Amino acid sequence: MFVEFLVVLGKAVLLALTLLGGFAYMTLIERRVLGRFQIRRGPNRVGWNGLLQPIADAVKTIFKEDVQVSMADLGIYFLAPLISITFALLAFGAIPGGPPNSFFGAHPWVFSLDIGLLFILASTSMGVYGIFLGGWASGSKYPLLGGLRSSAQIISYELGQGLSILGLVILVGSFNLRDIVGWQAHNGWLLLFQAVAFATYMVSAFAETNRSPFDLPEAEQELVAGYLTEFSSVKWALYQMAEYVNAFTASALMATLFLGGWHGPAFLDALIPGISQWVFVWLWLKMAVLIFIFVWVRATMPRMRYDKLMQFGWKVLFPTALFNTLFTAGYVSFTPADRPLWPLAVVGFAVLLIALAIDSSRPALPAANQRALGGD
Repeated sequence: MFVEFLVVLGKAVLLALTLLGGFAYMTLIERRVLGRFQIRRGPNRVGWNGLLQPIADAVKTIFKEDVQVSMADLGIYFLAPLISITFALLAFGAIPGGPPNSFFGAHPWVFSLDIGLLFILASTSMGVYGIFLGGWASGSKYPLLGGLRSSAQIISYELGQGLSILGLVILVGSFNLRDIVGWQAHNGWLLLFQAVAFATYMVSAFAETNRSPFDLPEAEQELVAGYLTEFSSVKWALYQMAEYVNAFTASALMATLFLGGWHGPAFLDALIPGISQWVFVWLWLKMAVLIFIFVWVRATMPRMRYDKLMQFGWKVLFPTALFNTLFTAGYVSFTPADRPLWPLAVVGFAVLLIALAIDSSRPALPAANQRALGGD
């Protein structure tokens, strides 16, 4: 029992160090990719080709003045960033990275729960308390408004996120992440049969992680940076860590739920035996693609106006996810156990095509509005 505890503790520490190291170099990768999108150079001065830039940023952050806000509730003021980063790291521990006993004889996950999917949703939802309490404990009105904006945003998009996953759970019949990965190994990626759920979940993930165009809680381009306004030095860095780790968790969960998880293409086994079962490799590759999409969206889409953001969550995302859940539930309930899955794929992609067609057919802005926005 003690040895098992040490193994779990070691895996937890290794995972935390990996995620925090990944956060550091994700800042460099994101800035370089954004530079490519915006036709400019990213960080390239510190170390060879900028590779030491994250270390320079860490040293600068640690030695910055840690401003003490006189009106702050000090206990909660110091606790709030720790809440955000703790639950961000905790959620990743339930995601399986390979077959059992494939990680040097140990399981490639920190813990496995029959309700693992619910645990991840609950852990990521708790992170909003760190944001709201940080804004409230600062003793300033602007951070409080940023915390309130975040709370309203998270509540709105969590409903659509939960409904997106519910259709998948109805189809698979389990909340266990390993069962979901195993189902896809036998039937194909759930992206094919739950295309609408993947789209709504991805949009909800952008909102849940406060990524552009849903970064209203921070609003880093505004004069006052939301709930982060009164935080500096290490406390500010903890919030930044939590945001990136949440993006890693969202990408890993999307890869697990919709893209086959840690399974690679089976046809590659003919070239290199067992390559499709390599521990962590395929999960990390799928995460890298999804993280790139996070950066791509940040580089190309402007921030939404707050009322439009809330309208999209309640009037578009929520009804779409609800339709997908009801259709999946009806199909599973009124068809035999050996039902074909292709009707779900056909309906899902048809709904996405109709949504894209409706969006592309919207009338252009009047000429006066175009001139006001800087157009010709």
